[in-house]
Amino acid sequence: MLKEDNRNLILALGLSFLVIVAWNFFYGMPQMNQQRQAQQNQQQAQQPGAAQQGAPTAAPPAATLAPVSEPLPAVLARSPRVKIDTPSIAGSISLAGGRIDDVALKRYRETVDPNSPIIQLLAPSGSPHPFYAEFGWAAAPGASTPTPDANTVWTADSTTLTADKPVTLSWDNGQGLLFSRTIAVDMNAMFTITDKVENKSGAPATLANYALVSRHGTPVTSGYYILHEGLIGVIGEQGLKEVGYSAIEKSRVEQFKAATGGFLGFTDKYWAAAVIPDQASVYDARFSFAQAGAIKTYQTDLLAPPQTVEPGKSTETRTRLFAGAKEVASINDYEKSLGILKFDLMIDWGLFWFITKPLFQLIDWFFRLTGNFGIAILIVTVIVKGVFFPLANKSYASMAKMKAVQPEMVAIRERYPDDKLKQQQELMALYKKEKINPIAGCWPVLLQIPVFFALYKVIFVTIEMRHAPFFGWIKDLSAPDPTSVFNLFGLLPYQVPEFHFLHIGVWPIIMGFSMFLQMKMNPEPTDPIQKTMFSWMPVIFTFMLGTFPAGLVIYWTWNNLLSVTQQGYIMKKNGVKIELFDNLRNLFKKKTPAAKT
Repeated sequence: MLKEDNRNLILALGLSFLVIVAWNFFYGMPQMNQQRQAQQNQQQAQQPGAAQQGAPTAAPPAATLAPVSEPLPAVLARSPRVKIDTPSIAGSISLAGGRIDDVALKRYRETVDPNSPIIQLLAPSGSPHPFYAEFGWAAAPGASTPTPDANTVWTADSTTLTADKPVTLSWDNGQGLLFSRTIAVDMNAMFTITDKVENKSGAPATLANYALVSRHGTPVTSGYYILHEGLIGVIGEQGLKEVGYSAIEKSRVEQFKAATGGFLGFTDKYWAAAVIPDQASVYDARFSFAQAGAIKTYQTDLLAPPQTVEPGKSTETRTRLFAGAKEVASINDYEKSLGILKFDLMIDWGLFWFITKPLFQLIDWFFRLTGNFGIAILIVTVIVKGVFFPLANKSYASMAKMKAVQPEMVAIRERYPDDKLKQQQELMALYKKEKINPIAGCWPVLLQIPVFFALYKVIFVTIEMRHAPFFGWIKDLSAPDPTSVFNLFGLLPYQVPEFHFLHIGVWPIIMGFSMFLQMKMNPEPTDPIQKTMFSWMPVIFTFMLGTFPAGLVIYWTWNNLLSVTQQGYIMKKNGVKIELFDNLRNLFKKKTPAAKT
């Protein structure tokens, strides 16, 4: 029968094993096939002028899409543009269509190499990965009023848009309507677009303002179920709407009527582009998908109610565009300062958001003190262990009492060897008499599982952790340990193949050793099967954790070492023998052969 001393350890290992298996099954499976498929689906851009998206009252006319693509610089050079130059953004606005379709993020690079290219977020039609925002006016159904479209060439009052100087675009439709668009941008990632129409004709004009974000081709995603990447929006009181690329391909269109407040657009793991209506105005929203041949187009758009502009009058609307990195502080500041409804949901905090968000804030606070996210994680781990210390103390105090009554427990089992029910009744009576809670040790383990998932979420989804170094060879806490035992951690001159279980770096090995020490703190099981399972468990976990983000492996290692120290202190305080040194000695002790009979 399993010793009571090992029950909590087996429970901890079992739950941890379930965590690892669940992570690998749902989140950690190799992504190469999915990425290859996504790359095959990544479509070539349409030719400029061929893809009139029009008003967002109908799906894009997929039949007009043309499978032609050119390098980004060539496409940018083909149309007149207004340069964007801010501390955070480099790019341009196309005067052909008035689209914001060229946004590169100066402060972020594609890899940890400081010389790698900066992130290109938005790109124009005709480039390999079109992704852009468009704003404009739609005429009433059946009206012949010319309105700006993707072919309209606007006139700009400046050649450069900066954080200090907006740009105004203008266009005359030739029938008495003067359209102007003032575009401003802040120091980070928020554009403000003010569209105005002046009616100098002799007849009223009815127009509806719209804004959209369009993406052509299926983008490569990280492919993890715990992270939403795709179409996203908070549609007024209807709340958060998240639709993946494959899901919208099936449904084709999802419409939302008469919403007030919120935003809609596209979210990637670290970046997002979303249009934000006036938070006090009513609008209709839509997610849609269209396909012509192999070319796919995804779109999110909003349409304001029609406005009638009388002769001699004017009207204007204000819409915002967020196009940048999902920095937690910036997202929260925009939500507060601009009153954007639930803008913080742009970041996928997950099921345990009530733990994840405070945990990130705590880690970020210590990062600002130490300058290193890895050290911040270690400090927060100590705090978490301190929070759970009272439960751990009760757990090991219960273990001490269990050891004290061990002879009585053995006697009960020997007294009723074939009556399991009677055994349990007598054991429960003994527990009650001695005031022992047999499940006291479960709570520390159970309560730490959500903390583990929350920390994983923080490391995985927050851009603050992206390319955040630790020490030595760990240049990115959000990526796995780059070393591998199979080339002696880089000493042998060959690259280890990108196979799931071959990337066993230094930190996963240290983690496995820390788990080994933790297991040796308790008496070894007498059952051979259990003993074999315990012996191999650190090895199995080492391989499984090899592909986890390095920050999480470092956390798990540090947590194990703290647990060993904490358990040793509490066991000594409660008079429980610490088995660690005896188990280590027995591991290397030469075994005496059994005597022959």
